[in-house]
Amino acid sequence: MDTATTTSATAAPGVADTVTVRSTGGDEGRTTVGSSAAPDRLWEELVTSALLGTDRRTPTGLTRPTGGEAADGGAAADGKTAGGSTAAGGTAGALLDAAALHTVRRRAGLRPGPAAPPPEPAPEDPRVPLPEAARRRLDQLLAGRTAPSPAGRRGAAPDLAELLPQWLALAEGHGYKAPAAALPALLDAARARTDLRPSALRFAGPRGLWLARLNPEWRFALRGTGAAGALPSPRDAEGVRALWDEGLFAERVALLAAVRNDDPAAGLALLASTWATERAEDRLMFLDSLRAGLSGADEEFLEAALGDRSRNVRATASELLSALPASALAGRMAARALTCVGLDRTADVPTIGVEAPHECDAAMRRDGVVAVPPAGRGERSWWLGRIVESAPLSCWPARFGGRAPEEIVALPVADGWRDELHAAWCRAAVRQRDADWSRALLGPPAIPPATGPGTSSLAERARLLSMLSPEERALWVARFVAAHGLSEAFQLLGVCAVPWAEPLGEAVIDALDIAREAGGYPWSFSGVMGLAERCLAPEAVGRLEPLTARPDEAEDIVPGAGGYWSEAFRRLVSTLRLRASIRAELTPPA
Repeated sequence: MDTATTTSATAAPGVADTVTVRSTGGDEGRTTVGSSAAPDRLWEELVTSALLGTDRRTPTGLTRPTGGEAADGGAAADGKTAGGSTAAGGTAGALLDAAALHTVRRRAGLRPGPAAPPPEPAPEDPRVPLPEAARRRLDQLLAGRTAPSPAGRRGAAPDLAELLPQWLALAEGHGYKAPAAALPALLDAARARTDLRPSALRFAGPRGLWLARLNPEWRFALRGTGAAGALPSPRDAEGVRALWDEGLFAERVALLAAVRNDDPAAGLALLASTWATERAEDRLMFLDSLRAGLSGADEEFLEAALGDRSRNVRATASELLSALPASALAGRMAARALTCVGLDRTADVPTIGVEAPHECDAAMRRDGVVAVPPAGRGERSWWLGRIVESAPLSCWPARFGGRAPEEIVALPVADGWRDELHAAWCRAAVRQRDADWSRALLGPPAIPPATGPGTSSLAERARLLSMLSPEERALWVARFVAAHGLSEAFQLLGVCAVPWAEPLGEAVIDALDIAREAGGYPWSFSGVMGLAERCLAPEAVGRLEPLTARPDEAEDIVPGAGGYWSEAFRRLVSTLRLRASIRAELTPPA
């Protein structure tokens, strides 16, 4: 018959499979796949022949077209033999026919497996649904990416991905729950960005954790902070005990943190119940959980931990005890510090004299002083720093004749010990959360960092700033920016409360305007620009709009710099406007 090639197949159990190939010219050829080979082995042979080619390997039991007629039509007409190229083509066709037949047989003979039990229904989330406008905005932020402009420029469009953390913080603060349809994209975003995970998983809520259990790619949500949603209530004594005894390490860490936040005494009791049997690395992590709610009630346990066989555990216990100025360890460190540091009576002007320890004895080692310093540090200066940072700051005014912290920090220090002593005081001020000493060690913001009191390290200054109130912090950084510009202010800006208070926002805008007028490219200020997009108050748009115009470029200005600055300020303005829209859409629920 004059039709396309058709194939009929029979595959009775135990009988050879026969493929009948009918050519377009009405001729027939039969290809037999022998039943002697096991079906799985036959399938492997077919696959191997398909990969290698039938010229190199023909499956066992696969016969060429019979009667000298080729399966591809027209073989008999041109008189070629079965050993010629047409016969080879017929073998290839027979291979495909046999593969089609065997595929059908494999599918028809597939035995269904046992049905898996359906998952439990997703738990209810009692929080308030999002307003419709906010739901659409969330979809936009989760899907949004800012495409780069030509030549790698960012363009004037807001970076939507960078606004997602603020959106999540606002939504969580108002008690909204994530829409069910947004959960997959929300979990994908949390998987891609570890900084988003805590807020994204809190917003996803119990339904997000339920969904994460069904996809291996979201397994991260079930570990660490993500596992907290599945923890028993801290008041559920039986559930807490069962998970503490049988849970995974990450679950136990999250459980201890949850119980400690709810009831510090119960958290300490839970840890003490298995402390002696825990591994050293686990003890270290568990001990760190005591920072939350640390009080004098923890002193007895921490004092016992000073005798731990792990050096790291001893050091952490010592650090926690030194954060309790009334602890016995703080008293011992104060006695050591006062023998090392005091007024030099031989100097013409009041001067701090320092006599660092000459050895690290057993009592010092038990109190957490590591005998061997890090590479590049001298032993005596290392021991001195560990002692002074662990002593209560309240011991120094009496030691220096009733002077206030500002006066003590301003005193000269003999024999080049100033930097080491001030650095130790900085660590003590942060550890003991002492605002007076932090303020004294920061000094006036207008003084150059290299010559001021305390420390010249911007990282140390940022930690000291975090001890001040948000208002004082913003004012100090605003004055620092006004005096020194933005080149050294990035770390300091990062510890200020968001949105920036008006004095700080004005100081940053003024400094950016000065940099623009100077004519350099804005790339060196890209970090500050990124912070400004996230941290400036949206009300600053009015102050920024005049800066979006492209300035006239003078001869001494870098060519094209004005265009870059205009683009950067337009992006800043559009981002602030978008943040204002987000804030309006996420109004508190009625």
